[in-house]
Amino acid sequence: MVRCVLGEGRSPKSVATDFGVSERTVYKWLARFRAEGAAGPENRPSRARRLAHRLPEPRVALILRLRRDYRLTAPEIAERLRVARSTVAGVLARHGLGRLELLEPKAPARRYERSAPGELLHLDVKKLARFWRVGHRITGDRRGGSNGAGWDFVHVCIDNYSRLAYVEILADERRHTTTGFPVRALRWFRARGVAVKRVMTDNGCGYVSRLFAKTCRITGLGHIHTRPQTPRTNGKAERFIQTLLREWAYALPYPSSERRNADLPRWLRHYNHERPHGSLAMKPPISRPMPAH
Repeated sequence: MVRCVLGEGRSPKSVATDFGVSERTVYKWLARFRAEGAAGPENRPSRARRLAHRLPEPRVALILRLRRDYRLTAPEIAERLRVARSTVAGVLARHGLGRLELLEPKAPARRYERSAPGELLHLDVKKLARFWRVGHRITGDRRGGSNGAGWDFVHVCIDNYSRLAYVEILADERRHTTTGFPVRALRWFRARGVAVKRVMTDNGCGYVSRLFAKTCRITGLGHIHTRPQTPRTNGKAERFIQTLLREWAYALPYPSSERRNADLPRWLRHYNHERPHGSLAMKPPISRPMPAH
């Protein structure tokens, strides 16, 4: 706008019409340019430069202290200091203390690794939507989706020591399906010389069923349940699922879920035999020593 007026000699009114703004806006940018030069028209934050009723820093510090040391809520702090509740809430939000749970220190990451393959397998299920056209994750357009196509259930099994993974796409996560999957996974690992001792699962319906418990007794498997509402306990399965989604499920613009599912064996071979793993000194899972057949 400034160039059009000062460089081309056009009137502010015609420039405002071309840019779809008011004539007042054109004059505003002209005034900034004349006062500050080329830096004048640059974008500026909309926040006011001065706040007439801004809380003094000692007052802010007191609010934060009452929150951290005494765990008072925003209404309690506002009543005690005779400050507007919205003001206290704004201070707490700006300093990342808007929720009480944020006052608790984060639990340190507990990383553990078994000493041999088969000592512990992690089991989990991820639900993926079926589709018959490229979805919004690729196109960014939610119109014309595949509503009503249903779901696929990706059952995963990963060895704690070697990170070898076995995956199947099944129709549901009911008890018979959830119980049949680890039986086939045990056969797959046994064919590679790995004798499985125990499995870890969350507390999903299929994993807490009597059928699953009976199958574990028959096969001699120990069964470890994760703590409720603590997915990090089964972290290796959770992490593998993230990799699975990023590098397989959402990596290519599959034209349909059938094509996506058909590509899983290829990606799984790549993961087990070729893909460098950060926890294995950038070597693939198959590189870990396996028991002799």
